[in-house]
Amino acid sequence: MEETAELVRAAGTGDQRSWDALVERFSGLLWAVARAHRLREADAADVVQTTWLNLVQHLGSIREPQHVGAWLATTARRECLRTLNRDQRQVLTDDEAGLQVREPPPATPEEDVLAAERLALLRAALEELPPRCQQLLRVLTADPPPSYEQVSAALGMPVGSIGPTRARCLERLRHAARLAGIVPTTGATVQ
Repeated sequence: MEETAELVRAAGTGDQRSWDALVERFSGLLWAVARAHRLREADAADVVQTTWLNLVQHLGSIREPQHVGAWLATTARRECLRTLNRDQRQVLTDDEAGLQVREPPPATPEEDVLAAERLALLRAALEELPPRCQQLLRVLTADPPPSYEQVSAALGMPVGSIGPTRARCLERLRHAARLAGIVPTTGATVQ
């Protein structure tokens, strides 16, 4: 342990041999962490390289240099998770047609009538709520949505009570919507 701490301290002063010894000692650990996350080879190499870069940037500020192996493993794990999260947001494809934004099909006249009827029923359910709930829900559904500070100023409500009051008002609206038949009485809720 003390030997590892000495290597970290010496590497921090620019000693190339100490740095090489750290790389030799802990590279296998970093590759094992990256492979345990089932990353592609290129992504695993990026994780290992980024982890070493992070160590270079933080070499002088590591509080427990004798535990640099744990620091490296934790940093590598976080890099792996960041890489996996990034990959989940990206879809690789060679099909350019699949990348085109598709407009939803136009609503049929029947769908338009049903949507208008549901909206009218929902507005009627909203009108049955206490005036304070009506005001709050109308302000919160403005486009663009206001911040809680803006809602507080507009309605004279403490910022901390806006969320709980909103939840109670929405529950009342859900109940009224169920009574009006807008949403089923069991299972589903209005989002």
